[in-house]
Amino acid sequence: MEQIPFAIVGGGWRAEFYLRIAAALPERFQIVGMAVRDAERGQALERAWGVRTYRNVGQLLRAEKPRYVVTSVSWEANPPLVAELAERGVPVLSETPPAPDVERMARLCDLAQHGARIQVAEQYVYQPHHAARLAFVGAGALGTVSQAQVSAAHGYHGISLIRRFLGVTYENARITACRFASPLIAGPDRQGPPQAERLLSSSQTIAWLDFGERLGVYDFTGDQYFSWVRGQRLLVRGERGEIINERASYLLDYQTPVEVTFVRAAGGANGNLEGFFLKGIMAGEHWVYRNPFIPGRLADDEIAIATSLARMAEYAQGGPDVYSLAEACQDRYLDICIERAVESGQVVLSETQPWGH
Repeated sequence: MEQIPFAIVGGGWRAEFYLRIAAALPERFQIVGMAVRDAERGQALERAWGVRTYRNVGQLLRAEKPRYVVTSVSWEANPPLVAELAERGVPVLSETPPAPDVERMARLCDLAQHGARIQVAEQYVYQPHHAARLAFVGAGALGTVSQAQVSAAHGYHGISLIRRFLGVTYENARITACRFASPLIAGPDRQGPPQAERLLSSSQTIAWLDFGERLGVYDFTGDQYFSWVRGQRLLVRGERGEIINERASYLLDYQTPVEVTFVRAAGGANGNLEGFFLKGIMAGEHWVYRNPFIPGRLADDEIAIATSLARMAEYAQGGPDVYSLAEACQDRYLDICIERAVESGQVVLSETQPWGH
């Protein structure tokens, strides 16, 4: 199996996901170098992960020949960085979002229209449980999907799932939204488990995206990513059935209802000696998702990111999109529209953007 050489710009929390993936799957991925502006941080990464670091993109590209470069930097820093790499003729896998506002997203899309090879690392559609349910919907058991209620990810990530479940591309929506605060005992965060009981205010955003004959409901509170007591929720409805979280109900014919559960199959549990990894997800007797990275010991989000990395290698050699820049810009644009609806308390009508023509 071919090893994929790639580079990273950035050395923060998110960049470490790529480092863990490459360490778990050395036969698949090789990080040939990282551009990390802060020398002390770069040296720490070298010691911890055995990677080479450089202080800027120019140094990195003079020394290394990556198939593509992942940009894992701040919202503000990303657009000029993507533009710089595009001008150098380097394929780019941009972290999300590619730019924070419509004007800068439009400029990046203009670069792509003129030949720049830019894709976006929108991983949620590749997370195993979401990929399994998207495959189930795509097989047609629910019929035409008319509603998707997603409470699984923030902003543009949640919208990417809503659009995929509904089959929406760049159609415009009538958007209403509100925000609600409620008390919650603090749980884990990026620094680890809580050290004491602490009451905080949890902010929840709910939005309705009416695409005409299709409805998306966005519902998220930031605590869901780490919390032990705030879980994910999903409802997808078509005329022949629905998915509620891990259960699907549908009509085989008008007199025959069927119910199946999405079941994770994993190695390493209950005395199994195959290793510790996700095998895939089954719905009834059918595999609806198979993990392409066995036997890597990866969390679901890391499996999803690894999928983006593998697909990016194909894209860089002329293959299909990973997650197109236009789609990612549409996700962020609808995210911006939701914020406008929250702040104004009024209905917001989305408008077709340059990337949607």
